[in-house]
Amino acid sequence: MTYVIEFPHANDAASLGPLLLKIWLQTYPNEAVGIDETWIRQHRGASATAEGIAQWREFIEAAQQRPDLLFCRVVRCQAEIVGFLCGRRDDVVILGPMYVLNEAQGQGVGGRMMSDFLSWAGSSPMRLCVTEYNERAVRFYERYGFKTTGEREIWRGKLPNVRMTRDSTSSGNRRGAREQSS
Repeated sequence: MTYVIEFPHANDAASLGPLLLKIWLQTYPNEAVGIDETWIRQHRGASATAEGIAQWREFIEAAQQRPDLLFCRVVRCQAEIVGFLCGRRDDVVILGPMYVLNEAQGQGVGGRMMSDFLSWAGSSPMRLCVTEYNERAVRFYERYGFKTTGEREIWRGKLPNVRMTRDSTSSGNRRGAREQSS
């Protein structure tokens, strides 16, 4: 399979909202913390509505107008979008959201998107939130120099997130650098 990473078009908004919901349904169900399909649809289902899609369109258009402040890339496999990474420049650079469908993981696209993002962010300090039990994502971010801070937040009363930061001198380890080139 060939995966292409590119800046999204405004019309891609119609795919991003439903894709976000699909990825949440793949990634976050966890009986131990009480997160099931119903909870996910209640708290993330709006991303697939007309309003959620309009918000994606606004973000894409804003990122086109202010690429110095907003970052957005999508991953395509043929015509289908299978992942995306967004971010913004604030007092620090904020990474997120970043998602790839399960079937597209392990193909090097996450590393390629991260490489694009890190080039955009430059030497700025960065932060992100990641779901605590999403160990694969935590390890991925660690490979690129992010470290957990100990700060924890329970999103919408159930989803346990931890904060990770990357200072301006972090560059990740060799494994992360190798994955960027795959």
